[in-house]
Amino acid sequence: MKKPVLLLWALSLLTVTALSQGTPPVANYRLVEAKTAVQTKNYYLLTLFQQVKEVRELLEKDAALRKIHKGKLDALSLALKDCNKDVLCYTTGMKFTASEIKQVSDRLTKLYKKDNALGKLVQHHLLPSGTYILFARESPQQLLVKAWEQDAKGINHTIGVYAEGEKPNYPKIDSISFRIQDKKYGDLVYTCTEAVLDESNQTSLFFEPSLQYALRFLEINHRTEAADYEPMLATVNKAAYDRIKTINWDAYRYTLILVPGAGPDDPEVELSAVGILRTRIAAKRYFEGMAPFIVLSGGRVHPYKTRYSEAYEMKKYLMETMGVPENAIIMEPHARHTTTNMRNTARLIFRYGMPFDKPCITSTSKAQSFAITGSLAARCQKELLHVPFRNGKRLSNTEAEFYPVVDALHINPLEPLDP
Repeated sequence: MKKPVLLLWALSLLTVTALSQGTPPVANYRLVEAKTAVQTKNYYLLTLFQQVKEVRELLEKDAALRKIHKGKLDALSLALKDCNKDVLCYTTGMKFTASEIKQVSDRLTKLYKKDNALGKLVQHHLLPSGTYILFARESPQQLLVKAWEQDAKGINHTIGVYAEGEKPNYPKIDSISFRIQDKKYGDLVYTCTEAVLDESNQTSLFFEPSLQYALRFLEINHRTEAADYEPMLATVNKAAYDRIKTINWDAYRYTLILVPGAGPDDPEVELSAVGILRTRIAAKRYFEGMAPFIVLSGGRVHPYKTRYSEAYEMKKYLMETMGVPENAIIMEPHARHTTTNMRNTARLIFRYGMPFDKPCITSTSKAQSFAITGSLAARCQKELLHVPFRNGKRLSNTEAEFYPVVDALHINPLEPLDP
């Protein structure tokens, strides 16, 4: 393991230690919702700035923050006049500069008081939500600042990838939908900028023009996978969620059986051969009574921009072919990698009120199973800056125990399709 990974691992341990001494996240906390699930999941602090009335009023009154807001509106207007077909001319002004990020950080530091709207925001939302849990070792004031800086960098990343064509972490599945060299793309960027200006003229918070810019480019790229099947508690997972309250957990050795998805290579194929086999094995374990629930984890991933959701197609197969009842199936239709199969499942365990100190099992193919118990922790530390699980015992070539870790709640804004 390389030194940077060891350093990040050590920092993660410090975070967990500090968290145990501070305010832990709350399982029954429900996220305050923005107009879209994409925004809520990616930029939760900014969502709170918009939705919590007292916070919004405090920020709207601040002269320095109003100046940043006006600067972003001016950047939109000037771009429409001067940029023609120069894509970067439009987009650069909508990103937050290092100076702007620092200005906002300084203002939040100055405005924060333990007993004012921002202090209550940290106590009533940021800490209990766990959405910025990797910053929990910081003072409440610094937690607020670091959450802002993360959201700002997340907006910059989204604009960079989905407006400017920068490479995402996984270019084969997450890249921009357009050829930025195409002359028509400049016209599209102009039109999108014009639409954002029209919407932003009705805004008042310093970040809203840039936030709208990032969200609009995700939308026109048709990359809103983060919102798939939401709100899941009221839709695809309602039957299972309602059953959770009735479970005698002492009757089961494991909380759940996790099946990571495997996308096909052919865009016309709904469920891959590997996906079928993994799902069949998990159904067998369920009928053996190992756990009361099966979690099916995988989004619209392979091939590029597929219309098929791995989790949804596996659920269909479990119900229609294997006879597993719907109230025993929990869909996790957002993960795009093995790292987030584990992370998102840990999140569901916590948010749905399932036992957090009880082991679970992964049920998958041999190669992936040994990767999960082998190299995956280091990969998670590198890509997520934390490890959302810890390994237990190996049960077979295809099954191994794991325990969820609460750091999984932390938002990753550099993966806007599954933050």
